[in-house]
Amino acid sequence: MIAPFPPRPIANEAEYRATQEQINKILDRPKLTDDDRAYLKILGLTIYDYEETHEHFPILQGVDLIYALLEESNLSDRDLIPILGEEKIVREILDRNRPLTSEYITKLAEFFKMSPDKF
Repeated sequence: MIAPFPPRPIANEAEYRATQEQINKILDRPKLTDDDRAYLKILGLTIYDYEETHEHFPILQGVDLIYALLEESNLSDRDLIPILGEEKIVREILDRNRPLTSEYITKLAEFFKMSPDKF
């Protein structure tokens, strides 16, 4: 398994894609061994290291973060009504017509299980 694709630091986009393909090949197997899992972990770490140094993700805050969290969680704005109190409040916040108060931020942070300072 390791001989055809030895784990090593990723130096460029081609190696990044090749590592992703190798991971996908292993994940497509009907049954994973402990060795497969260990190898996947090493490959995953090389992917992580490459992404940390080469890919820059925008820092989302406020309403942009709420929209991203909703999408990532497969939720809709209606799912925020029980958290924020009423549909009008949710709509005004998402339309940027109502500020995110510390109370709303605390409730959203608790709901999405993240630190309030991310908002």
